[in-house]
Amino acid sequence: MGDFSNYGGSDEENAEIKRLNAEVDADTDNFENWEKLVRACEGLEGGLNRNSSPQALATLRATYDRFLLKFPLLFGYWKKYADLEFNISGPESAEMVYERGCASITNSVDLWTEYCSFKMETTHTPHLVRELFERGATHVGLDFLAHPFWDKYLEYEERQEAQDKIVAILNRVIRIPMHQYARYFERLRTLAQTRPLLELVSADALARYRAEVEAENAPYGIQKSEPEIERDIRAKIDAQLYTVFQQTQAETTKRWTFESEIKRPYFHITELEHAQLANWRKYLDFEESEGNFGRIVFLYERCLVTCALYDEFWFRYARWMSAQEGKEEEVRNIYLRATTLYVPVSRPGIRLQYAYFEEMSGRIDVARDIHAAILNKLPDCVEAIVSWANLQRRQSGLDAAIDIYKAQIDSPTVDIFTKAALVTEWAYLLWKVKGSSEEARACFSKNVQWYSDSRHFWQKWLEFELGQPTNAELEEQHGARIKDIIQMIRSKSRLSPAVKQELCQVYLNYLQDRGGKKAMKEFLALDRELYGPQSISVITKAKLGGKENGVMGELDEPTRQKAEARFYSFYQLHMDPDPNAQGPASFN
Repeated sequence: MGDFSNYGGSDEENAEIKRLNAEVDADTDNFENWEKLVRACEGLEGGLNRNSSPQALATLRATYDRFLLKFPLLFGYWKKYADLEFNISGPESAEMVYERGCASITNSVDLWTEYCSFKMETTHTPHLVRELFERGATHVGLDFLAHPFWDKYLEYEERQEAQDKIVAILNRVIRIPMHQYARYFERLRTLAQTRPLLELVSADALARYRAEVEAENAPYGIQKSEPEIERDIRAKIDAQLYTVFQQTQAETTKRWTFESEIKRPYFHITELEHAQLANWRKYLDFEESEGNFGRIVFLYERCLVTCALYDEFWFRYARWMSAQEGKEEEVRNIYLRATTLYVPVSRPGIRLQYAYFEEMSGRIDVARDIHAAILNKLPDCVEAIVSWANLQRRQSGLDAAIDIYKAQIDSPTVDIFTKAALVTEWAYLLWKVKGSSEEARACFSKNVQWYSDSRHFWQKWLEFELGQPTNAELEEQHGARIKDIIQMIRSKSRLSPAVKQELCQVYLNYLQDRGGKKAMKEFLALDRELYGPQSISVITKAKLGGKENGVMGELDEPTRQKAEARFYSFYQLHMDPDPNAQGPASFN
């Protein structure tokens, strides 16, 4: 919105618009707030028309533009916007809205049908109307529920009294598996009895049919008249049409089960049922098994209207498309749509996948920019920071990766517990990539004073020490290092007793598996402290509501939750869908 307080209405209306704008800006994902704002703008000055004030019209247009930029798949609102523009400014403005809408939701049967209907009524140049219908047919003609669009196309040609074009359209439609395929066949079959033969089949096909008729009569020496030959040719054409009908019927039947299970074929911000997602998965499996590229793409595009907010289908589409030869730009377009329009940045997995794709394609700067864009919105996204550092390591070397970690650790916008996780990643780079255990250990030791309240920090340090090579001579020194870490956890950390218990259990396991002759003495002493009754165990006492000795202060609950959080990557959290799941399916 422009920075002004006069929205074109009364003082009361302006105050209401200002309030609703503030609510939308505070929570741009709240659909109900958007709807209230749109309704309020439509109602300015008692209802907008071509005589309304410029301020009120500007307010309406700016609101619709923002709304449909946020929710571009709402075909009903594109139609409503186009109607408003028609009433306010005339057909040219309305057509611009239709064009934007059809570009935003290219496979909406309803929107293309409305646009073509509008064009029929406002344009008197047939070739322009037909060009629009053909554009629409490219985008929605294969839809299982495309009959309203095809009916409108046929209606237009009826108005033009273009019987040849009606026959041509019907010849296309009878080959498309769709809900009402049979009535198009019946109509074409009726027309085929009287229309010129060259309208029904190509010249080559007609010559072939004539040759077949003549060949069938030749053995009997029968010389048929031209009307008789035409009758026999029409019979062959009818038989061919019936064969097409049977093929279309079979293809329709294959898809009927999937189509009948689609309860919401349009976009909405509310969650879908698990059963609906399962049906889309099965439908895509089926269409992929059929192997028709055009139909597969069309079904994916339909699916990604209904399931636009579920990133699993964007991942699936991009993966499938990337397996097709020479489709790099198509894959890029899928990622762009997913990341810029539909999947929120709070679920960064698809954006990271897009960055990997651009890196693979040699567009390293784009891959870097994608990471930076994620962190601009999610400065504490450990996965994105680690991914960026690894991108730098692959393309520019170890020092470049460490520079990423340094920059994020020094950043005032990054949370301390995120920094703790990044320090461990830095240490692991030194260990795994540079091959220097000593530098990695120094990285942990130097930073323990800052990150002693981080579960992740201690966990990764323990894993690091447990992963060091050892032998009989070095095992005592090795065990001493692990013991020192455990003692620091017990004395320096303010983690909850349950988490300390879990971390210390690592040392108990170590003593059992790799301890020396006196290991069981230490094992039992630690076991007493961890699991004994509260009279002898400070940890048990703390778990039961008391306080641990030797630890200064306690973490408040929000801080404790961050301190004890586990960090997972997208693939660690990935799970195959549960085919038996019921109820609404979360977007996460």
